[in-house]
Amino acid sequence: MTVTLEVTTDSWPIAGGFAIARGARTHAHVVVATLSEGPHVGRGECVPYARYGETVEGVMAEIAALAPDVARGLGRAELQAGMPAGAARNALDCAFWDLEAKRSATPAWRLADLPALEACDTAFTISLGTPEKMAADTARAAARPLLKIKLGGPGDPARIAAVRAAAPEARLIVDANEAWSAESFAENMAACAAARVELIEQPLPADADSVLAELARPIPVCADESLHTSADLERLAPLYDAVNIKLDKTGGLTGALDLLQAARARDFKVMVGCMLGTSLAMAPAVLVAQGADYVDLDAPLLLETDRAPGLRFEGSRLFPPTAELWG
Repeated sequence: MTVTLEVTTDSWPIAGGFAIARGARTHAHVVVATLSEGPHVGRGECVPYARYGETVEGVMAEIAALAPDVARGLGRAELQAGMPAGAARNALDCAFWDLEAKRSATPAWRLADLPALEACDTAFTISLGTPEKMAADTARAAARPLLKIKLGGPGDPARIAAVRAAAPEARLIVDANEAWSAESFAENMAACAAARVELIEQPLPADADSVLAELARPIPVCADESLHTSADLERLAPLYDAVNIKLDKTGGLTGALDLLQAARARDFKVMVGCMLGTSLAMAPAVLVAQGADYVDLDAPLLLETDRAPGLRFEGSRLFPPTAELWG
């Protein structure tokens, strides 16, 4: 039976907006690939990211261009060689996983030869702002077990001190989104150490991170923008202690599972992260989260509304997706 491919886009308002070192956003713009084969439908969602040269229109065009190949029988295995890693391949790859699960009446975790999925705790993100604003936002989330703090360069010691004062018991990780420099690294690292931060994500620009080999890292440092696929691990091994696996960077669940295995083999700590998308984008990443040290799949909690059905959260506790959502 012929498989047909459809690509659509949606925009989801972010509750209160979202700010990082590179700028602020009010909406999450996502692209959805839908594969249909008779009564069976598989879906995958991606989030095009300008930092990697992606646009919604460009990603949609990349996906739509493969419709004839999909109709002629292109599958998930061929997709890995036929499209580069990135958001477009992520949406299609996850749609293939979902379609295979629906077609075979077999959950995706079993198709991936994984143990049954279990609930896990996700980090909750505190957006970048003034120390006073971040302290107020943190106070409202202080009961959550793990907070991810967005930093932005100048003024970060004051920000992290204010956050710690507002949530004295929460575990903290921080994400600088490439905003630090080699000159500010020691001061910012010391401020994070004083605040009992556990992990520092992407402190330096990806094209200037080689200096990390020469800088003291009393707190583990995690690669995000510097890491896309398992091919990057050899270069990153002397520079980073952890890696952030995102399906929009690996080009889907297939690449993410490969990267997870390769990162573990090199003794990296592992975070599974996300872009700002809905539960449909998070659901495949829950499979990767089963093997992660840190889970950061809170995007649906940051939206004004989510897809229905969506993932179930109880506070920061994230439960596996139902078949109605994905997989």
